[in-house]
Amino acid sequence: MSAMLAGRRVVVSAGPTYEDIDPVRFLGNRSSGRMGFAVAQAAREAGAEVVLVAGPVHLPTPEGIQRVDVRSAAQMYDAVLGALPADVYIGAAAVADFTPREVSGHKIKKTPGSDTLVLELVRTRDVLAAVASHPRRPAVVVGFAAETHDVERYARGKLEAKKVDMVAANRVGVAGSGFESEDNMLDVYWHGGGRRLGPGPKTGIARQLVALVAERLRA
Repeated sequence: MSAMLAGRRVVVSAGPTYEDIDPVRFLGNRSSGRMGFAVAQAAREAGAEVVLVAGPVHLPTPEGIQRVDVRSAAQMYDAVLGALPADVYIGAAAVADFTPREVSGHKIKKTPGSDTLVLELVRTRDVLAAVASHPRRPAVVVGFAAETHDVERYARGKLEAKKVDMVAANRVGVAGSGFESEDNMLDVYWHGGGRRLGPGPKTGIARQLVALVAERLRA
């Protein structure tokens, strides 16, 4: 892979976040982190200095990359913004939209006579929107969208709402795409255009995405 990102600094976020309920339980999602790690590796192969902010995953750190491990959405927010300034931010992490208002210091026990448990959730801070509106905003900000239906409509809506430069969207819940899969297919949208990447291994899809980002930087 050519050094198309030589001299550039790229921040990538990857994996899920875990939002603790008590010392035993948490709210999470199915993200494996593979896509984000593949993107970080592809950016490094393209010559970039790469900071990888990783949620709780069990994946080896790609060679030559600075890795910052986090657990919660709040920690992800602080780590990503703390890694700025950068030329590019690629938000491949599946960051929780909600977190429990209160975390119990003890394991929540079943209440005799009750078959329900009510959790009050509050919105987490929006990492992608914060980066896109930051005073040290990267030249290219890329968001990810994992959708079960109406992929293009939701992805283009995210492109406008978050004021980002690209949205890489994939269909989850189907074989060969999205979470818990070695393969993927991305539909990448930007203002005035779009391109389908894949289907294929996430490593190859990541290299194609990084090439699109490099094109945007040169534009």
